[in-house]
Parts: sequence; C-alpha cells; structure tokens
Amino acid sequence: MSLGSLVLLLLSILGALGLGHPGPLEDVVIDRYYIPKICLREVQMGDFIRYHYNGTFKDGKKFDSSYDRGATVAGVVGVGRLITGMDRGLQGMCVNERRHLIVPPHLGYGSIGVAGLIPPDATLYFDVIMLDIWNKNDKLQITTLSKPEHCNRTVENSDFVRYHYNGTLLDGTPFDSSYSKDSTYDTYVGTGWLIKGMDQGLLGMCAGEKRSIIIPPFLAYGEKGYGTVIPPQASLVFSVLLVDFHNPKDGVFLEHLEVPESCKRRAVTGDFIRYHYNGTLMDGTLFDSSYSRNHTYNTYIGKGYIIPGMDQGLQGVCVGERRRVVIPPHLGYGENGAGNKIPGSAVLIFDVHVIDFHNPADPVEMETVYRPEGCNTTTRHRDFVRYHYNCSLLDGTRLFSSHDYEKPQEVTLGANKVIEGLNSGLLNMCAGERRVLIVPPHLGHGESGARGVPGSAVLRFEVELVSMEEGVPEGYLFIWHEDPPANLYEQMDLNQDGEIPAEEFSTFIKTQVAEGKGRLMPSSDPEKVISDMFKNQDRNQDGKITPEELKLKSDEDQEKIHEEL
Repeated sequence: MSLGSLVLLLLSILGALGLGHPGPLEDVVIDRYYIPKICLREVQMGDFIRYHYNGTFKDGKKFDSSYDRGATVAGVVGVGRLITGMDRGLQGMCVNERRHLIVPPHLGYGSIGVAGLIPPDATLYFDVIMLDIWNKNDKLQITTLSKPEHCNRTVENSDFVRYHYNGTLLDGTPFDSSYSKDSTYDTYVGTGWLIKGMDQGLLGMCAGEKRSIIIPPFLAYGEKGYGTVIPPQASLVFSVLLVDFHNPKDGVFLEHLEVPESCKRRAVTGDFIRYHYNGTLMDGTLFDSSYSRNHTYNTYIGKGYIIPGMDQGLQGVCVGERRRVVIPPHLGYGENGAGNKIPGSAVLIFDVHVIDFHNPADPVEMETVYRPEGCNTTTRHRDFVRYHYNCSLLDGTRLFSSHDYEKPQEVTLGANKVIEGLNSGLLNMCAGERRVLIVPPHLGHGESGARGVPGSAVLRFEVELVSMEEGVPEGYLFIWHEDPPANLYEQMDLNQDGEIPAEEFSTFIKTQVAEGKGRLMPSSDPEKVISDMFKNQDRNQDGKITPEELKLKSDEDQEKIHEEL
C-alpha cells in the first residue's frame, strides 16, 4: 500500500473513532492511485517535467485546470518555481503515474491566497498525471530491439537513409508515423536535416535493424515544440526500422557467392549475356525475379541497355558464376524509383546466376578431345558424314543427343541441314575424332531459339565423327572421276532401242560406280539419288530418256552462261 493511501486510511480511522477533526496537516498527503507497470525513471530534484492537473477545493469546486487551458504545465522540480506542496507531491512520480495530492495551506498559498481565485488558508486538492521527465544532463537513450545476423556496414555521417518510424511522446501519445503515410522517411544523416537526437540515434545502425530512441527536448524541438502535435519541452520516443542506406560516393558492391573452378573467359563490354536473378530491396523485399517468369534476362553489357549499376556489376563474370550485386540508387533508379515496387532512393540487391554469354564477333570454339593417329583424310565441304553428338546449354542443361536414336546423325556438310556452327565444327575431322564445340547463337539458333532451345543461347556440342564419304560439288548428284564417255547415250542405251527407261538408266549408273568411273552424291538412300537423276534427265516425264533430253550438268551450266551473255 502506498504512503498516501496509509495517510488517508489513518484519517478515516480517526474520524470513525469519534476523535473529530485531526487538525491541520503537517505535510502533503499523496495517493498514488495509478502506478504504471514499467517505470524507467522517477522525478527527482532538478528534473524538468510536464504534467496535466485539475485543482479543486475540498468541496470539489475547481479553481484551475491545465486541461481547460489545453496545454500541459512544464517546469523544474525543487527549485522554488512551484508551490512547496506541489514540489513535494511530484517527487518520485513515474511517467503516466496518477496521483491525488492534498496540499495544506502552509505548503500552498498560505494565509494570503490568490486574489479572486484561492481564499486564504485554503487546502488544495490536485489530481495529477505525469507526462514527461528529463534532465539537462540526460543523454540519448538507444535500445536495440532487433539486429540482422550479418551486418557488413553501419550508418555514418553523410549517409542517405530510408527508414520507417513511429513517433510518440514519453507518455505514449503518438504524434507521427511513416507507416501511416505508406512511405519511408528519406534523408541525409549528420547534415542538419534532422533533429540532433535523430541524427545521433541513427548512427551505427545496420539495414534491417530496429531501435528505440528516446530523445530529450534539448536534442529535439526544445522550448518551441512542433506545431500542435509536439508540445514545448517534450521528450520524444522513436521506434525506428532502418530499411536501407547508402552514401552518394558509393560504387557498386560485389559479393562473389560461387565462382566455377574453371573460368576460361570473363564477360566484358559488348558481350551479350543471359542470366537469372532475384532482385530485392535492402530489407529483403522481393521486387522482381526472372525465375518467376521462367526466362533468363538477356542483354548486352556496357551498352546502356540496363541500369548503370548492373552494367558495372556484370563485368568480369564467368559462365555459371553466382554473384551478389549491391547497387546504390544513383546507379539504379535514382530518386524516382520504378513503378510501385522500387521506391525512390532505394538500394537494390541482385542475386545473379550467369547462364552464358558471348560476343557477336565470336567464332565457333573448338577443342579436340581425341584425334586418331595417322589421320590423313579429313572432312571437307559437301562430304557426307555420320556422327554422334550430345548437345547442352553452358549451364549443363541437356538438350538433345544422337544416342537417344538407333543410328548416328547423317548430313551433307554445307547443305544447310544443320546450324552453321555445327557444320563448321564438323569440318576437317578424321573418322573417330572427338571434339567439343561451343557455338554462339548467331551461328546457332539465333535470338528466336528453336524447339527446346532458348533464344540467344550458347550451345555446347560433344561430337564424334563415325564415318565420312567424299561428296560431290553443290548441285551435282553424280560426278565422273575422268572425262565421261564420248558416246554416252549409246553406252547408256544398253539394248540399243533408242530410248533409256529408268531401269536401264539405274543399271548403267550403278555399273559406273562399281567400276570406279564415277560416284554418286553420298546418301543413306542411293536408289533415291539415282531416281532423282533420272527425273532430271526425263524432261518431259514420259518415263524414258531420249538423245535430245540427255545432257551433262556441266553442259547445262555452260548453256546458262551463254544465255546470260
């Protein structure tokens, strides 16, 4: 039970025993009828305080009230600026504590009173609530409420900060909140743009840290207060969450999360890069992700197609590297931000995974893994080749493989049946040779890609040449090893009946091949090649070749030259 309650209880008991009026009070009677559970400090001599009160006489008649004036009372305790009874009655109070005080005349206005307001020898009754306590020797009170495990950097003077806050008076009365505005408070630290206490209270904070900062009035708005929400001589309590910060002198900060052991080449200005990323703000809020679109971000480096910070941050990456790129706003989206997901002056963090990159001037990169000894014959343009291959992206994603089929892949080199890069990589190979080919997209499937192949993808081929056959010049289905017979038609007309049907034509051509006098265009279906030859010579498509119809391709080409001339 409080001292004030004991005093009042004693007076009640005396009255009940019929002892009459106990006589004049010797001291202030104090009833602490509400004491907050948490009391960080109590009023002491010399403290500056703010409080509200109602003042009445014993009969309940009001003689004064700070509430009626709409302003709290502020003053210093124990220096004679208050009536002695109030000086004593306020000692030991906590913020938000409520007290009933009974002040005897000799500790109030005595035998003189206050003309027209308080009669002589009046006992005064006060109902007081304490709102604020501070001392000129007070310092900033900082309490760390939570802090990230990893904190590579803390706020320093001249840094630009973005933070959320709730601002209250010491009694808990709210006066402002950034949350209600749905926007962070953005400003420089240590340059006079903030009240002194906040300038000091933000120093040393990490992004994501939460602090409680109690600021005495002389480090806040002092004697003037601020508008109608912060009274004069008010201590302020800020609950602060630091969202992010940077310095105008900051460059891009790189953190290498994972670098492949083998990195033969690093990206430079002018390279075209494909990468995945997660983009977050400094507090971890995700604002964008290529993974959510299931598509890489594809662009040139150092050409101004992306924000300057990313242009710088991607320099020197390896294929397969994972890198964190921290970009200050002046190298990101600046004071205006972007859309409704990137606020103005926001620091951006990109976690990047590089899938591949190339340069538009890149040739096919070839690495010979195995080459048989005594390799004298190699593939040439128009040769017919059989080969096995495995095709993947540079990140190891498997795309296609000839091993999934019964037979090797077959193609005539230079016939535009495979991508240009693979065609180039198959030239000058020996049977049994194995190569690794890196094919840039402009020699592969280009910007559009193909079924199963992303646009602008660099392809990796593991190829093995199984066999090859010497080809024939473009446009030819058959060539003679030496000059053709002078009387070609007569030799081809095996039964000498003046016409050459398909069967007779086929027999003749096969004989020439068997005797080594000529060769067919290599193909997996020689019968079709011979059939195409016959159709070319049977110009009226009547099923037989006449002397007038039979012409060598070399003669046809010569006739065309004469016609053009």
